Amino acid sequence: MKILVVGGYGVGKTTLVGAISEIEPLTTEADVTEASTDQDRTAGTEAKATTTVALDFGRITLLRHGLQLLLFGAPGQPRFWFMWDDLATGALGAVVMADTRRLADCFPIVEYCERLRLPFVVAVNEFDGSFPYLAEEVRDALALTERVPIRTCDAREPASVQAVLITLAEHALALHRAQRPLTH
Repeated sequence: MKILVVGGYGVGKTTLVGAISEIEPLTTEADVTEASTDQDRTAGTEAKATTTVALDFGRITLLRHGLQLLLFGAPGQPRFWFMWDDLATGALGAVVMADTRRLADCFPIVEYCERLRLPFVVAVNEFDGSFPYLAEEVRDALALTERVPIRTCDAREPASVQAVLITLAEHALALHRAQRPLTH
C-alpha cells in the first residue's frame, strides 16, 4: 500500500520516512543554496542544510499480514509540486505534516488532498520551541471537518510515526467502507 507524505518546506517529511523505514530510505537531498532560499519559504528553518528535490522512499512490512507500506515523501517547495500527481497515483492516503509555526504552508496541501479525494490525516510535528496547540485549534486554523484526524507526532520517533500511520490506515478504511454500497 502506498502512502504519500506531504507538507511544507522543512516540516519533517524526510525525517518521518527515515524514522520508520525498515530499509535505508532513498532520498534525493540537495544542498540548500542561496538561490533556493530566495525562492522558497524558508523562514524558521535557517539551520536546514539540505532539501528534498524529488522524493523520499521508505518501506515498512507488517509481519502479521505480510503487507508492505510504501512511503513516498514529496518535496515541500511549490516549485516541485508538479511531481505530486505522480507520487499520489494509487496512494491509500496521505500524511499531511504540519508545523504550527507555519500552518499557512498546509492550506494548498490540504486543498490538494481534498481535490483528489485522497484520505489524509494531519500530523502536527512537535518542534522544540513551538507552542503546543490543541488539535481543535489546528482544525479551526486549517478549516478542517471533524472527519479529518489530527495527531501530534515527533517525526524522529518510530512509535509516534507508527501511530500516525495507523490513524491514516483506519481513517482510509472507514472512508472506503462508507463509500461502498452494502450488499446482502
